[in-house]
Amino acid sequence: MNLLRSSYVLSVLLLAALVGCTQQQQSPQELREKTAEATAEAKSDVKAMAEGVREGWNRNKPLDLNTASRDQLMSLPGMSASEADRVIAGRPYNAAVDIETRHIVPKAEYDRIADQVIARR
Repeated sequence: MNLLRSSYVLSVLLLAALVGCTQQQQSPQELREKTAEATAEAKSDVKAMAEGVREGWNRNKPLDLNTASRDQLMSLPGMSASEADRVIAGRPYNAAVDIETRHIVPKAEYDRIADQVIARR
């Protein structure tokens, strides 16, 4: 009888432990919301990583004044939006220095970016 009682107590304790360890089931709506949050976070992380790779890839390559986008031009030190627009409007260039000799950007600014830009034809 004592062995039967011990088995019963042990069974009850084991069952209680199992019930306490199992997770509560989520509703389908909660599951969808958590999945959407995780997906949005993953997309944001991937986008940030891709942007970092793109920036690192382009960091050591000179920017072609004849093909660069407005955003790429504005990433140059001291380049304003209006100057980037003027660079685009003044295309094509035979040499990078043309943006200074044509008075698109001041000499001091060109000197800051001279080693970061080229003009391919």
